[in-house]
Amino acid sequence: MDFPTRKPNRLPNFDYNTPGAYFITICTEDRKPILSEIVGGGALDAPVAQPTRLGQIVQRYILSGNRIPGITVDKFVIMPNHIRMILLVDDAASGGTSRAPSPTNAVIPHFVSTLKRFCNRDIGKNIFQRSYHDHVIRDKADYLLIWQYIDSNPAKWQ
Repeated sequence: MDFPTRKPNRLPNFDYNTPGAYFITICTEDRKPILSEIVGGGALDAPVAQPTRLGQIVQRYILSGNRIPGITVDKFVIMPNHIRMILLVDDAASGGTSRAPSPTNAVIPHFVSTLKRFCNRDIGKNIFQRSYHDHVIRDKADYLLIWQYIDSNPAKWQ
C-alpha cells in the first residue's frame, strides 16, 4: 500500500534548540465542535468563544502550562474544534543541550502531549487528533499578526 509523502513540518535551517515563540494549533478528533460555542456577534458585541464543559477542562490545563519552568502560554483561544495558542519558551526550558530534533529539546511536544493526556484522562476519552501544527514565530511582526489572528478567530468562525 502506498502512503502519501508527508511534507516536512519543520522550518529549514532553524535551530529548534533555541528558546523562542511558537504558534500551536491542536484540533479535535474528526474536527468535532465540542470545545466551545461562538456567541455574540450582534451590533454591539463581538463574537467570543464560550468554552463548553469539555472546553473548560482544556482551558484549566492550558492555564496550568504556565507552571512548567520555561514555558509561558502567552495567548490562546479555544475554538469549537481546535485550540490556537502562542507558547513562549525561554532558557529555563532547555535544561542543557540535546540532540532532539523537536523544538527546544522537546519542550513543545512535551507540553502538547501532556495537555492532551491530562484533558483526555479527565474527559474519559481521546478528543484530539494525533498530531498538531506548530509555526516558529520569526519576528515581532509575525508575533503581532498571529496575536491578532487568535483575537479575531471567533469572529471568523462563521
